[in-house]
Amino acid sequence: MDENTRLKEENQSLKNRVAWFENQMFGQKSEKRIVENPLQGNLLGVPVITEPEKPAIKKVAEYERGKAKKNRPDDCTTDTGLRFSDEVPVEVINITPPELIGSDADQYKIIDIKITRKLAKLPASYVVLEYHLPVIKKIDSGDVRTTRMPDQVLDSSIADVSLLVGLLIDKFLYHNPLHRQHQKLTHAGITVARSSLTNWVKRSIELLRPIVQAMLNHVLKSKVLAMDETPIKAGRKHQGKMKQAYFWPVYGEDHEVVFTFSESRGQQHIIDTLNHKFSGTLVTDGYAAYARYAEKTDGIIHAQCWVHSRRYLVNAEESSPQEVAVVLEIIGQLYQFEKRIVETKLSGDKKRQYRLENSKPLVDEVFSWLDEQCQRHDLTPKHPLTKAINYLQARETELRVFLADPDVPMDTNHLEREIRPIPLGKKNWMFCWTELGAEHVGLIQSLISTCKLHDINPHTYLTDVLQRVSCHPASKVEELTPRVWKEKFADEPMRSVIYKTVNDVVE
Repeated sequence: MDENTRLKEENQSLKNRVAWFENQMFGQKSEKRIVENPLQGNLLGVPVITEPEKPAIKKVAEYERGKAKKNRPDDCTTDTGLRFSDEVPVEVINITPPELIGSDADQYKIIDIKITRKLAKLPASYVVLEYHLPVIKKIDSGDVRTTRMPDQVLDSSIADVSLLVGLLIDKFLYHNPLHRQHQKLTHAGITVARSSLTNWVKRSIELLRPIVQAMLNHVLKSKVLAMDETPIKAGRKHQGKMKQAYFWPVYGEDHEVVFTFSESRGQQHIIDTLNHKFSGTLVTDGYAAYARYAEKTDGIIHAQCWVHSRRYLVNAEESSPQEVAVVLEIIGQLYQFEKRIVETKLSGDKKRQYRLENSKPLVDEVFSWLDEQCQRHDLTPKHPLTKAINYLQARETELRVFLADPDVPMDTNHLEREIRPIPLGKKNWMFCWTELGAEHVGLIQSLISTCKLHDINPHTYLTDVLQRVSCHPASKVEELTPRVWKEKFADEPMRSVIYKTVNDVVE
Protein backbone atom coordinates (compact mmCIF):
# COMPACT_ATOMS: atom_id res chain seq x y z
CA MET A 1 0.00 0.00 0.00
CA ASP A 2 1.49 3.31 -1.07
CA GLU A 3 1.57 6.41 1.10
CA ASN A 4 -1.23 8.15 -0.82
CA THR A 5 -3.66 5.24 -0.39
CA ARG A 6 -2.81 4.94 3.30
CA LEU A 7 -3.48 8.65 3.88
CA LYS A 8 -6.79 8.45 2.03
CA GLU A 9 -7.93 5.55 4.20
CA GLU A 10 -6.81 7.32 7.35
CA ASN A 11 -8.61 10.50 6.26
CA GLN A 12 -11.81 8.58 5.54
CA SER A 13 -11.57 6.82 8.90
CA LEU A 14 -11.27 10.15 10.70
CA LYS A 15 -14.24 11.51 8.73
CA ASN A 16 -16.31 8.51 9.82
CA ARG A 17 -15.39 9.12 13.45
CA VAL A 18 -16.33 12.80 13.24
CA ALA A 19 -19.62 11.89 11.54
CA TRP A 20 -20.36 9.39 14.33
CA PHE A 21 -19.75 12.00 17.05
CA GLU A 22 -21.87 14.57 15.21
CA ASN A 23 -24.69 12.06 14.96
CA GLN A 24 -24.44 11.30 18.68
CA MET A 25 -24.67 15.00 19.51
CA PHE A 26 -27.12 16.29 16.93
CA GLY A 27 -28.55 13.29 15.09
CA GLN A 28 -31.81 11.42 15.43
CA LYS A 29 -31.95 9.29 18.55
CA SER A 30 -34.78 7.04 17.37
CA GLU A 31 -33.74 3.86 15.56
CA LYS A 32 -36.91 3.71 13.48
CA ARG A 33 -36.29 3.58 9.76
CA ILE A 34 -38.28 5.82 7.43
CA VAL A 35 -39.76 3.61 4.73
CA GLU A 36 -40.16 5.65 1.57
CA ASN A 37 -42.28 3.04 -0.23
CA PRO A 38 -44.32 0.98 2.25
CA LEU A 39 -45.86 -1.02 -0.64
CA GLN A 40 -42.54 -2.57 -1.65
CA GLY A 41 -43.09 -6.30 -1.61
CA ASN A 42 -39.56 -7.75 -1.64
CA LEU A 43 -35.92 -6.81 -1.59
CA LEU A 44 -34.69 -7.68 -5.06
CA GLY A 45 -37.93 -7.89 -7.02
CA VAL A 46 -39.51 -5.38 -9.37
CA PRO A 47 -40.45 -2.22 -7.48
CA VAL A 48 -44.12 -1.45 -7.14
CA ILE A 49 -45.18 1.46 -9.35
CA THR A 50 -47.68 3.73 -7.72
CA GLU A 51 -49.63 6.62 -9.17
CA PRO A 52 -48.58 10.06 -7.96
CA GLU A 53 -50.79 11.48 -5.28
CA LYS A 54 -53.21 14.12 -6.41
CA PRO A 55 -52.87 17.43 -4.61
CA ALA A 56 -55.56 17.96 -2.00
CA ILE A 57 -58.12 20.62 -2.86
CA LYS A 58 -58.43 23.15 -0.08
CA LYS A 59 -61.69 24.99 0.51
CA VAL A 60 -60.78 27.71 2.92
CA ALA A 61 -63.86 29.85 2.49
CA GLU A 62 -66.36 27.00 2.89
CA TYR A 63 -64.62 25.38 5.87
CA GLU A 64 -66.72 24.92 8.99
CA ARG A 65 -65.48 23.71 12.34
CA GLY A 66 -66.74 20.26 13.27
CA LYS A 67 -69.66 20.34 15.68
CA ALA A 68 -70.27 16.61 16.08
CA LYS A 69 -70.09 15.27 19.62
CA LYS A 70 -66.85 13.39 20.24
CA ASN A 71 -66.92 9.78 21.30
CA ARG A 72 -65.79 9.68 24.92
CA PRO A 73 -65.03 6.62 27.08
CA ASP A 74 -67.72 5.53 29.50
CA ASP A 75 -65.68 6.65 32.52
CA CYS A 76 -65.50 10.30 31.39
CA THR A 77 -67.24 12.62 33.83
CA THR A 78 -67.38 15.68 31.57
CA ASP A 79 -67.78 16.44 27.87
CA THR A 80 -64.16 17.62 27.81
CA GLY A 81 -62.88 14.14 28.69
CA LEU A 82 -62.00 14.48 32.39
CA ARG A 83 -61.38 11.09 34.00
CA PHE A 84 -60.16 10.32 37.52
CA SER A 85 -60.09 7.38 39.91
CA ASP A 86 -61.73 7.02 43.31
CA GLU A 87 -58.43 7.94 44.97
CA VAL A 88 -58.69 11.55 43.80
CA PRO A 89 -60.33 13.73 46.48
CA VAL A 90 -63.37 15.73 45.39
CA GLU A 91 -64.39 18.96 47.10
CA VAL A 92 -67.98 19.99 46.55
CA ILE A 93 -68.64 23.70 45.98
CA ASN A 94 -72.28 24.76 46.27
CA ILE A 95 -73.21 27.75 44.14
CA THR A 96 -76.23 29.80 45.22
CA PRO A 97 -78.07 31.40 42.30
CA PRO A 98 -78.74 35.15 42.67
CA GLU A 99 -82.48 34.54 42.13
CA LEU A 100 -82.65 32.73 45.47
CA ILE A 101 -81.12 35.67 47.34
CA GLY A 102 -83.23 38.60 46.19
CA SER A 103 -86.58 39.83 47.44
CA ASP A 104 -88.49 37.54 45.12
CA ALA A 105 -86.56 34.40 46.14
CA ASP A 106 -89.83 32.73 47.09
CA GLN A 107 -90.79 32.77 43.42
CA TYR A 108 -88.10 30.18 42.58
CA LYS A 109 -87.37 26.63 43.64
CA ILE A 110 -84.54 24.19 42.85
CA ILE A 111 -85.71 21.33 40.66
CA ASP A 112 -82.35 19.78 39.75
CA ILE A 113 -78.58 20.11 40.22
CA LYS A 114 -76.25 20.41 37.26
CA ILE A 115 -72.76 19.11 38.08
CA THR A 116 -69.71 20.66 36.42
CA ARG A 117 -66.22 19.46 37.32
CA LYS A 118 -62.95 21.39 37.08
CA LEU A 119 -59.45 20.09 37.77
CA ALA A 120 -57.58 22.18 40.38
CA LYS A 121 -54.14 22.14 41.96
CA LEU A 122 -52.84 23.53 45.24
CA PRO A 123 -49.43 25.29 45.28
CA ALA A 124 -48.08 22.60 47.60
CA SER A 125 -49.94 19.72 49.21
CA TYR A 126 -48.22 19.77 52.58
CA VAL A 127 -50.27 19.28 55.74
CA VAL A 128 -49.18 19.27 59.38
CA LEU A 129 -50.76 16.37 61.27
CA GLU A 130 -51.46 17.37 64.86
CA TYR A 131 -51.99 14.34 67.09
CA HIS A 132 -53.88 14.98 70.32
CA LEU A 133 -52.79 12.27 72.75
CA PRO A 134 -54.91 12.18 75.92
CA VAL A 135 -53.03 11.93 79.20
CA ILE A 136 -55.09 9.68 81.48
CA LYS A 137 -54.96 8.99 85.21
CA LYS A 138 -56.12 5.85 86.94
CA ILE A 139 -58.40 6.92 89.77
CA ASP A 140 -57.64 4.22 92.34
CA SER A 141 -53.84 4.12 91.94
CA GLY A 142 -53.17 7.61 90.65
CA ASP A 143 -50.95 6.28 87.82
CA VAL A 144 -50.64 8.75 84.93
CA ARG A 145 -49.97 7.60 81.39
CA THR A 146 -49.95 9.18 77.93
CA THR A 147 -51.74 7.59 75.02
CA ARG A 148 -49.28 5.78 72.75
CA MET A 149 -48.59 7.27 69.31
CA PRO A 150 -49.60 5.08 66.36
CA ASP A 151 -46.70 3.16 64.80
CA GLN A 152 -44.60 5.28 62.47
CA VAL A 153 -42.27 4.27 59.62
CA LEU A 154 -39.30 6.16 61.07
CA ASP A 155 -39.05 6.36 64.85
CA SER A 156 -38.38 9.79 66.36
CA SER A 157 -39.00 11.49 63.02
CA ILE A 158 -41.40 14.29 62.12
CA ALA A 159 -41.97 12.76 58.67
CA ASP A 160 -45.24 10.95 58.01
CA VAL A 161 -45.25 8.04 55.56
CA SER A 162 -47.03 10.24 53.02
CA LEU A 163 -44.10 12.70 53.04
CA LEU A 164 -41.52 9.90 52.80
CA VAL A 165 -43.24 8.35 49.80
CA GLY A 166 -43.69 11.77 48.22
CA LEU A 167 -39.96 12.44 48.45
CA LEU A 168 -39.13 9.06 46.90
CA ILE A 169 -41.67 9.34 44.09
CA ASP A 170 -40.78 12.92 43.20
CA LYS A 171 -37.06 12.18 43.03
CA PHE A 172 -36.87 8.72 41.52
CA LEU A 173 -40.01 8.60 39.37
CA TYR A 174 -40.31 12.25 38.31
CA HIS A 175 -36.58 13.09 38.66
CA ASN A 176 -37.15 16.10 40.91
CA PRO A 177 -33.99 16.43 43.05
CA LEU A 178 -34.21 16.95 46.79
CA HIS A 179 -32.94 20.53 46.70
CA ARG A 180 -35.91 21.51 44.52
CA GLN A 181 -38.29 19.67 46.81
CA HIS A 182 -36.69 21.57 49.69
CA GLN A 183 -37.44 24.81 47.85
CA LYS A 184 -41.08 23.77 47.46
CA LEU A 185 -41.29 23.13 51.20
CA THR A 186 -39.79 26.55 51.92
CA HIS A 187 -42.20 28.31 49.57
CA ALA A 188 -45.06 26.50 51.30
CA GLY A 189 -43.97 28.05 54.60
CA ILE A 190 -42.30 24.96 56.08
CA THR A 191 -38.76 25.15 57.47
CA VAL A 192 -36.85 21.86 57.37
CA ALA A 193 -33.12 21.25 56.97
CA ARG A 194 -32.08 19.84 53.61
CA SER A 195 -30.02 17.22 55.41
CA SER A 196 -33.24 15.92 56.98
CA LEU A 197 -34.68 15.17 53.55
CA THR A 198 -31.55 13.22 52.62
CA ASN A 199 -31.65 11.30 55.90
CA TRP A 200 -35.35 10.41 55.48
CA VAL A 201 -34.79 9.12 51.95
CA LYS A 202 -31.78 7.05 53.04
CA ARG A 203 -33.56 5.48 56.01
CA SER A 204 -36.68 4.72 53.99
CA ILE A 205 -34.76 2.95 51.23
CA GLU A 206 -32.81 0.89 53.76
CA LEU A 207 -36.12 -0.51 55.00
CA LEU A 208 -36.82 -1.71 51.44
CA ARG A 209 -33.46 -3.45 50.92
CA PRO A 210 -34.66 -6.96 52.00
CA ILE A 211 -37.55 -6.72 49.52
CA VAL A 212 -35.22 -5.94 46.62
CA GLN A 213 -32.92 -8.79 47.66
CA ALA A 214 -35.89 -11.19 47.69
CA MET A 215 -36.86 -9.95 44.23
CA LEU A 216 -33.30 -10.51 42.97
CA ASN A 217 -33.32 -14.07 44.32
CA HIS A 218 -36.49 -14.76 42.34
CA VAL A 219 -35.13 -13.10 39.19
CA LEU A 220 -32.07 -15.35 39.27
CA LYS A 221 -34.35 -18.41 39.15
CA SER A 222 -35.45 -17.41 35.64
CA LYS A 223 -34.62 -19.67 32.72
CA VAL A 224 -34.00 -16.61 30.53
CA LEU A 225 -32.26 -13.57 32.00
CA ALA A 226 -31.38 -10.26 30.36
CA MET A 227 -28.45 -8.24 31.70
CA ASP A 228 -26.88 -4.91 30.80
CA GLU A 229 -24.83 -2.12 32.33
CA THR A 230 -25.13 1.68 32.41
CA PRO A 231 -22.73 4.26 33.88
CA ILE A 232 -23.35 6.44 36.92
CA LYS A 233 -21.16 8.98 38.71
CA ALA A 234 -20.85 7.90 42.34
CA GLY A 235 -18.41 8.96 45.04
CA ARG A 236 -15.70 11.60 44.97
CA LYS A 237 -12.44 10.59 43.30
CA HIS A 238 -10.80 13.84 44.33
CA GLN A 239 -11.85 17.48 44.54
CA GLY A 240 -13.93 18.37 41.49
CA LYS A 241 -13.88 14.81 40.10
CA MET A 242 -16.45 12.03 40.57
CA LYS A 243 -15.80 8.30 40.28
CA GLN A 244 -17.21 6.29 37.40
CA ALA A 245 -19.42 3.45 38.58
CA TYR A 246 -22.06 1.25 36.98
CA PHE A 247 -25.56 -0.12 37.45
CA TRP A 248 -25.97 -3.70 36.21
CA PRO A 249 -29.73 -4.26 35.78
CA VAL A 250 -31.04 -7.81 35.45
CA TYR A 251 -34.49 -8.58 34.01
CA GLY A 252 -36.28 -11.83 34.87
CA GLU A 253 -38.92 -13.80 33.02
CA ASP A 254 -41.66 -12.64 35.42
CA HIS A 255 -41.10 -9.01 34.42
CA GLU A 256 -39.03 -7.95 37.40
CA VAL A 257 -35.94 -5.78 37.08
CA VAL A 258 -33.24 -5.26 39.72
CA PHE A 259 -30.51 -2.62 39.43
CA THR A 260 -27.39 -4.08 41.01
CA PHE A 261 -24.51 -1.67 41.65
CA SER A 262 -20.76 -2.01 41.15
CA GLU A 263 -17.85 0.40 41.28
CA SER A 264 -16.39 -1.09 38.11
CA ARG A 265 -17.36 -2.57 34.74
CA GLY A 266 -15.29 -5.68 35.27
CA GLN A 267 -16.41 -9.27 34.88
CA GLN A 268 -16.17 -9.88 38.61
CA HIS A 269 -19.55 -8.25 39.23
CA ILE A 270 -21.20 -10.66 36.76
CA ILE A 271 -19.62 -13.54 38.65
CA ASP A 272 -20.68 -12.20 42.05
CA THR A 273 -24.26 -11.63 40.87
CA LEU A 274 -24.94 -14.75 38.81
CA ASN A 275 -22.45 -17.43 39.88
CA HIS A 276 -24.09 -20.53 41.44
CA LYS A 277 -27.44 -18.69 41.40
CA PHE A 278 -28.45 -18.56 37.73
CA SER A 279 -28.56 -21.34 35.16
CA GLY A 280 -30.15 -20.79 31.77
CA THR A 281 -29.94 -18.40 28.82
CA LEU A 282 -28.23 -15.07 29.39
CA VAL A 283 -29.29 -12.37 26.88
CA THR A 284 -26.87 -9.43 26.61
CA ASP A 285 -25.28 -6.96 24.24
CA GLY A 286 -21.85 -7.55 22.69
CA TYR A 287 -19.75 -6.60 25.74
CA ALA A 288 -16.98 -9.21 25.89
CA ALA A 289 -17.24 -9.73 29.66
CA TYR A 290 -20.55 -11.59 29.23
CA ALA A 291 -19.10 -13.90 26.57
CA ARG A 292 -16.07 -14.73 28.73
CA TYR A 293 -18.31 -15.49 31.71
CA ALA A 294 -20.57 -17.75 29.62
CA GLU A 295 -17.59 -19.64 28.15
CA LYS A 296 -16.18 -20.69 31.51
CA THR A 297 -19.47 -21.24 33.37
CA ASP A 298 -21.42 -24.49 33.08
CA GLY A 299 -25.16 -24.27 32.51
CA ILE A 300 -25.07 -20.88 30.76
CA ILE A 301 -26.24 -20.39 27.17
CA HIS A 302 -25.26 -17.00 25.81
CA ALA A 303 -27.65 -15.15 23.47
CA GLN A 304 -26.92 -11.74 22.02
CA CYS A 305 -29.00 -8.76 20.99
CA TRP A 306 -29.88 -8.16 17.33
CA VAL A 307 -30.49 -4.45 17.93
CA HIS A 308 -26.91 -3.86 19.10
CA SER A 309 -25.64 -5.74 16.04
CA ARG A 310 -27.89 -3.73 13.78
CA ARG A 311 -26.41 -0.47 15.08
CA TYR A 312 -23.03 -1.37 13.58
CA LEU A 313 -24.73 -1.74 10.21
CA VAL A 314 -26.49 1.60 10.64
CA ASN A 315 -23.10 3.23 11.33
CA ALA A 316 -21.86 1.83 8.01
CA GLU A 317 -24.90 2.96 6.05
CA GLU A 318 -23.42 6.30 5.02
CA SER A 319 -20.31 4.73 3.48
CA SER A 320 -22.18 1.78 1.87
CA PRO A 321 -25.84 2.78 1.58
CA GLN A 322 -26.95 0.28 -1.07
CA GLU A 323 -25.30 -2.76 0.47
CA VAL A 324 -26.41 -1.97 4.02
CA ALA A 325 -29.99 -1.21 2.95
CA VAL A 326 -30.35 -4.84 1.81
CA VAL A 327 -29.42 -6.43 5.14
CA LEU A 328 -31.29 -3.83 7.20
CA GLU A 329 -34.43 -4.70 5.25
CA ILE A 330 -33.96 -8.38 6.05
CA ILE A 331 -33.57 -7.61 9.78
CA GLY A 332 -36.69 -5.46 9.53
CA GLN A 333 -38.60 -8.47 8.21
CA LEU A 334 -37.36 -10.51 11.17
CA TYR A 335 -39.00 -8.00 13.48
CA GLN A 336 -42.19 -8.13 11.45
CA PHE A 337 -42.33 -11.85 12.18
CA GLU A 338 -41.77 -11.15 15.89
CA LYS A 339 -44.62 -8.65 15.79
CA ARG A 340 -46.81 -11.29 14.18
CA ILE A 341 -45.92 -13.73 16.97
CA VAL A 342 -47.06 -11.22 19.58
CA GLU A 343 -50.29 -10.42 17.72
CA THR A 344 -51.23 -14.10 17.35
CA LYS A 345 -50.05 -14.90 20.91
CA LEU A 346 -47.90 -17.84 19.83
CA SER A 347 -45.86 -19.59 22.52
CA GLY A 348 -43.95 -22.77 23.18
CA ASP A 349 -43.50 -25.20 20.29
CA LYS A 350 -45.78 -23.19 17.99
CA LYS A 351 -43.63 -20.10 18.44
CA ARG A 352 -40.45 -22.12 17.89
CA GLN A 353 -41.85 -23.72 14.75
CA TYR A 354 -42.97 -20.36 13.40
CA ARG A 355 -39.48 -18.95 13.88
CA LEU A 356 -37.85 -21.93 12.21
CA GLU A 357 -40.15 -21.69 9.20
CA ASN A 358 -40.07 -17.91 8.77
CA SER A 359 -37.18 -16.32 10.68
CA LYS A 360 -34.45 -18.92 10.16
CA PRO A 361 -34.29 -18.50 6.34
CA LEU A 362 -33.85 -14.76 6.82
CA VAL A 363 -31.10 -15.26 9.43
CA ASP A 364 -29.34 -17.62 7.00
CA GLU A 365 -29.69 -14.94 4.34
CA VAL A 366 -28.10 -12.32 6.61
CA PHE A 367 -25.00 -14.40 7.26
CA SER A 368 -24.76 -15.48 3.62
CA TRP A 369 -24.78 -11.81 2.70
CA LEU A 370 -22.00 -11.18 5.22
CA ASP A 371 -19.90 -13.97 3.69
CA GLU A 372 -20.38 -12.44 0.24
CA GLN A 373 -19.25 -9.03 1.46
CA CYS A 374 -16.07 -10.55 2.81
CA GLN A 375 -15.06 -11.37 -0.76
CA ARG A 376 -14.95 -7.71 -1.72
CA HIS A 377 -11.46 -6.27 -2.28
CA ASP A 378 -12.46 -2.64 -1.70
CA LEU A 379 -13.24 -3.09 2.00
CA THR A 380 -10.33 -2.05 4.18
CA PRO A 381 -9.91 -3.13 7.82
CA LYS A 382 -10.94 0.33 9.05
CA HIS A 383 -14.03 0.56 6.83
CA PRO A 384 -17.26 0.83 8.91
CA LEU A 385 -18.86 -2.02 6.98
CA THR A 386 -15.86 -4.24 7.75
CA LYS A 387 -16.31 -3.55 11.46
CA ALA A 388 -20.01 -4.40 11.21
CA ILE A 389 -19.30 -7.64 9.32
CA ASN A 390 -16.67 -8.72 11.84
CA TYR A 391 -19.01 -7.93 14.75
CA LEU A 392 -21.89 -10.02 13.42
CA GLN A 393 -19.81 -12.94 12.19
CA ALA A 394 -18.03 -13.26 15.54
CA ARG A 395 -21.42 -13.55 17.26
CA GLU A 396 -23.32 -15.75 14.81
CA THR A 397 -23.88 -18.58 17.31
CA GLU A 398 -25.23 -16.22 19.97
CA LEU A 399 -27.47 -14.40 17.48
CA ARG A 400 -29.08 -17.69 16.40
CA VAL A 401 -30.07 -18.82 19.91
CA PHE A 402 -33.55 -17.26 19.73
CA LEU A 403 -34.44 -19.57 16.81
CA ALA A 404 -34.16 -22.72 18.93
CA ASP A 405 -35.62 -21.38 22.19
CA PRO A 406 -39.07 -19.71 22.01
CA ASP A 407 -38.55 -18.03 25.39
CA VAL A 408 -35.46 -16.10 24.23
CA PRO A 409 -36.14 -12.62 22.81
CA MET A 410 -34.33 -11.25 19.77
CA ASP A 411 -32.92 -8.31 21.71
CA THR A 412 -32.63 -6.64 25.10
CA ASN A 413 -34.99 -3.77 24.26
CA HIS A 414 -37.28 -4.71 27.16
CA LEU A 415 -34.36 -4.14 29.54
CA GLU A 416 -33.10 -1.00 27.78
CA ARG A 417 -36.50 0.62 28.29
CA GLU A 418 -36.17 0.13 32.04
CA ILE A 419 -32.69 1.71 32.03
CA ARG A 420 -34.06 5.04 30.75
CA PRO A 421 -34.86 6.48 34.22
CA ILE A 422 -31.14 6.36 35.09
CA PRO A 423 -29.93 8.78 32.36
CA LEU A 424 -33.10 10.84 32.83
CA GLY A 425 -32.32 11.12 36.52
CA LYS A 426 -28.69 12.02 35.88
CA LYS A 427 -29.84 15.11 34.01
CA ASN A 428 -31.56 16.28 37.21
CA TRP A 429 -29.64 14.98 40.22
CA MET A 430 -26.47 14.52 38.09
CA PHE A 431 -24.50 12.22 40.42
CA CYS A 432 -24.43 10.47 43.79
CA TRP A 433 -22.16 11.84 46.50
CA THR A 434 -21.36 8.36 47.82
CA GLU A 435 -21.31 4.79 46.56
CA LEU A 436 -23.96 3.96 49.16
CA GLY A 437 -26.17 6.67 47.71
CA ALA A 438 -25.85 5.12 44.24
CA GLU A 439 -26.72 1.72 45.71
CA HIS A 440 -29.85 3.27 47.22
CA VAL A 441 -30.79 4.66 43.80
CA GLY A 442 -30.61 1.13 42.41
CA LEU A 443 -32.76 -0.28 45.22
CA ILE A 444 -35.62 2.19 44.92
CA GLN A 445 -35.47 2.24 41.11
CA SER A 446 -35.81 -1.56 41.10
CA LEU A 447 -39.12 -1.34 42.95
CA ILE A 448 -40.50 1.61 40.98
CA SER A 449 -39.62 0.08 37.60
CA THR A 450 -41.09 -3.28 38.57
CA CYS A 451 -44.27 -1.58 39.79
CA LYS A 452 -44.69 0.04 36.38
CA LEU A 453 -44.12 -3.29 34.64
CA HIS A 454 -46.96 -4.82 36.69
CA ASP A 455 -49.28 -1.81 36.30
CA ILE A 456 -49.04 -0.92 40.01
CA ASN A 457 -49.21 2.65 41.28
CA PRO A 458 -45.75 3.11 42.87
CA HIS A 459 -47.13 5.64 45.37
CA THR A 460 -49.78 3.21 46.63
CA TYR A 461 -47.27 0.36 46.77
CA LEU A 462 -44.57 2.24 48.70
CA THR A 463 -47.10 3.71 51.14
CA ASP A 464 -48.34 0.22 51.97
CA VAL A 465 -44.98 -1.56 52.10
CA LEU A 466 -43.18 1.04 54.24
CA GLN A 467 -45.88 0.61 56.89
CA ARG A 468 -46.13 -3.14 56.51
CA VAL A 469 -42.42 -4.00 56.54
CA SER A 470 -42.04 -3.63 60.33
CA CYS A 471 -44.77 -6.15 61.14
CA HIS A 472 -44.45 -8.56 58.21
CA PRO A 473 -42.63 -11.89 58.88
CA ALA A 474 -39.08 -11.84 57.55
CA SER A 475 -39.52 -15.39 56.24
CA LYS A 476 -42.29 -14.13 53.92
CA VAL A 477 -40.53 -11.05 52.63
CA GLU A 478 -41.12 -12.17 49.01
CA GLU A 479 -44.81 -11.37 49.55
CA LEU A 480 -43.84 -7.69 49.63
CA THR A 481 -42.24 -7.72 46.17
CA PRO A 482 -44.49 -5.94 43.64
CA ARG A 483 -45.29 -9.13 41.71
CA VAL A 484 -46.68 -10.97 44.76
CA TRP A 485 -47.94 -7.84 46.56
CA LYS A 486 -50.33 -7.19 43.68
CA GLU A 487 -52.07 -10.50 44.37
CA LYS A 488 -52.11 -10.36 48.17
CA PHE A 489 -52.44 -6.74 49.26
CA ALA A 490 -53.32 -4.51 46.29
CA ASP A 491 -57.08 -4.74 46.89
CA GLU A 492 -56.84 -3.30 50.42
CA PRO A 493 -53.51 -1.44 50.73
CA MET A 494 -52.48 0.34 53.90
CA ARG A 495 -52.98 4.09 53.55
CA SER A 496 -51.48 7.11 55.24
CA VAL A 497 -53.42 9.05 57.88
CA ILE A 498 -53.75 12.05 55.59
CA TYR A 499 -55.43 9.91 52.91
CA LYS A 500 -58.02 8.69 55.41
CA THR A 501 -58.54 12.24 56.71
CA VAL A 502 -59.13 13.68 53.27
CA ASN A 503 -61.59 10.93 52.34
CA ASP A 504 -63.50 11.40 55.61
CA VAL A 505 -63.84 15.11 54.83
CA VAL A 506 -65.04 14.38 51.29
CA GLU A 507 -67.57 11.85 52.48
